[in-house]
Amino acid sequence: MINVIFAGILSGSLWQIASNTSTFGIIILLVLLFMSIVSWMIIFFKWRQFKEVERDTKRFIEQFRMSKDIKTSLGQAKSASRSPISNIFMAGYTEFSELSEIKKNSNSPNSNTKLNDSDFEIIEMSMEKTLSEEIGYLEKRVIFLASTANSAPFIGLLGTVVGIMDAFWAIGERGSASLAVVAPGIAEALLATIVGLGTAIPAVIAFNWAKNKINILNEGASNFILEFITQGKKDMY
Repeated sequence: MINVIFAGILSGSLWQIASNTSTFGIIILLVLLFMSIVSWMIIFFKWRQFKEVERDTKRFIEQFRMSKDIKTSLGQAKSASRSPISNIFMAGYTEFSELSEIKKNSNSPNSNTKLNDSDFEIIEMSMEKTLSEEIGYLEKRVIFLASTANSAPFIGLLGTVVGIMDAFWAIGERGSASLAVVAPGIAEALLATIVGLGTAIPAVIAFNWAKNKINILNEGASNFILEFITQGKKDMY
């Protein structure tokens, strides 16, 4: 089947079918072509984005786990800005520093300068908010892949139905069911099916790949928040 399709492309028969397609069929093919081009642009963009994210995340996590305290990781976090975890760290560090400063500047003589569990809950909530924002940023444009994966086969099916209708219309007009009469409509129908599936299949694969990457980063970031809180409590003592 694949050999037949490639043979048709190389021989130019598919282009001949497209050139003789009805106006409605052309609209269907253009819509599918647009969806396919945008999907591939998103795929390449996400591939590069996740590559940079994973590189910066790995470098930052390694440095953070080797550091003696939270403050020593600040410079590495600033240089690894593509990593969601480094941005989560910056949110936690900022909250940690502000709360520590408030404790130190307190006028109460009996006040404790060390952060308590309530303070660390505030830090954790701030980091979780940043995590939600970072995941939302990574999910941008991925929804288009899901929409393409779900809708492209049905759009192609719509073109298939129209092509078959044209074939039956030709039979009724000419009073003949010969191959020469029905072939153009059937060919148009099959072309719409091929383009619809060709658009949907890469989008399905890319969407599942992207969601898996995002889920892994989400789990890693959640674990990092716990590591940060643990390290922050150690720094207090």
